[in-house]
Amino acid sequence: MLARLLASVILAALPLTVLAAQDSSASPPDLAALLKRLDEQDKRIQALEEQLAAQSSKPSASGGAAVGTETSNIASPATVSPAPGTAAIPVGAAKAGTAGFAVQSLDGENVIRFRGNIAFDGRWYSDNVTPDSQDTWLFRKARPYIEGTVGGIYDFRVMPDFAGGKPALVDAFVAARFAPFFVVQAGKFKAPVGLERLQPDQYNRFVELGLPSSLVPNRDEGVQLGGDIAGGVVSYAIGSFIGVTDGASTDAAPLPDVDNDNGKKDWEGRLFTQPFIASANPYLRGFGAGIAGTYVDFTASAATPQLPSYKTPGQQTFFTYRTSVAATTTTAAINGTYANGQRDRWSPQLFYYVGRVGVLGEYVESSQDVSRKLTSTLTRSGRIDNSAWQASLSYFLTGEAESYNSFAPHSTFRPGYPGWGAWELVARYHELRVDEAAFAGGLNSFADPTVSARAARALGVGLNWYLNTNFKWMFDYERTRFDGGAPNGGDRPDEQAFLTRFNLFF
Repeated sequence: MLARLLASVILAALPLTVLAAQDSSASPPDLAALLKRLDEQDKRIQALEEQLAAQSSKPSASGGAAVGTETSNIASPATVSPAPGTAAIPVGAAKAGTAGFAVQSLDGENVIRFRGNIAFDGRWYSDNVTPDSQDTWLFRKARPYIEGTVGGIYDFRVMPDFAGGKPALVDAFVAARFAPFFVVQAGKFKAPVGLERLQPDQYNRFVELGLPSSLVPNRDEGVQLGGDIAGGVVSYAIGSFIGVTDGASTDAAPLPDVDNDNGKKDWEGRLFTQPFIASANPYLRGFGAGIAGTYVDFTASAATPQLPSYKTPGQQTFFTYRTSVAATTTTAAINGTYANGQRDRWSPQLFYYVGRVGVLGEYVESSQDVSRKLTSTLTRSGRIDNSAWQASLSYFLTGEAESYNSFAPHSTFRPGYPGWGAWELVARYHELRVDEAAFAGGLNSFADPTVSARAARALGVGLNWYLNTNFKWMFDYERTRFDGGAPNGGDRPDEQAFLTRFNLFF
């Protein structure tokens, strides 16, 4: 049909063509040869249409219609080498797009994706306390990874990280999606606790996570049951993990990827609801709230204390517990503080996104029983309750819709073409407070008040430029004030940090 239409258009234009040829003293065209060629093209097109119709009617391996190809981002299907006398059989397709590179079977039930996350950071400090050596460029993340699906319901991911000069296995897990409300996941992955910590990296609004993320586990190893109920109105996760200190992953433990809690397992869980997720009202749809927590009871030692240290938004340590110091010829040995008893965390959390505005807030309290051996016969014990909270605001200057875990720029930036990408303003206030009980007891205290601060309070502002869906450039300024942390009971000087990040993810 397409060929016939083309022929009609060409024939209608032939008189004009002939006149033009006569005006230029050119020889007239061979009309009979032209019509013959058009008729041959018409027959070829009809044959191709018949072949496509026959192919689309064949059932796929899943029992439905065959999977059609996507325009512009799928290469030619791969084929199995045919046996003598038989035709080649298509087994899959290669895909490339903003979500990475993938190879999948024609029925879509077996997929392997090649993805990456590269973050290159710059840090500069305008205060009078941070050493000049901390002004630097560095790779914060260098994570090529593989993920995919087998059999339509079994997912996997293997993600190493080569940043920081210390290769580490960040994620390595398998998951079985037996039903939307019944998903079993096993391996190493983000613990189901912190709201900002659980946000996909490419949607974090600041270069560094807020202070509440310093109190929740990062990536842990274990088995988790979770899923969505009523189309995502309620989501849950609960699991048994080997356990990590506040803000840490298993690769930071004394024995990486090994249980360091004397065989005791952490119970970790989260319940979250988006009650209006299916609402037609845009002012309600973007609201979500939940609560999360962890629990374990274990005993560590002064040699492996299993206690955290806390860092500023500029990644400078502002709190540590006392550590063991070996005896010398002039001083006696000093025993450090170590975890000894229950460790539990709880975190109420919420977000609200409407139009170009987004709000995220969370509170975390981390409680730990600790001990310190003062003499061969005297041990001091206590319970330390540390807390942190944050409230962050984001606003798209270019009108895009804010969301917790998705993003669609109205334009992209490419020299020589219209459009400047998406621009976003962000601001937040966050603080972390250490229990006063950590500093009580003078020389017998669990933490040294002359080097560790009792609190850190930070105000941050930033500008994010999303050049397209895969690349963003971030600019942050964070000012952090401290209570304590200096000799003679004084306050540690303010930290003023300028942070930038070039982030490519696909």
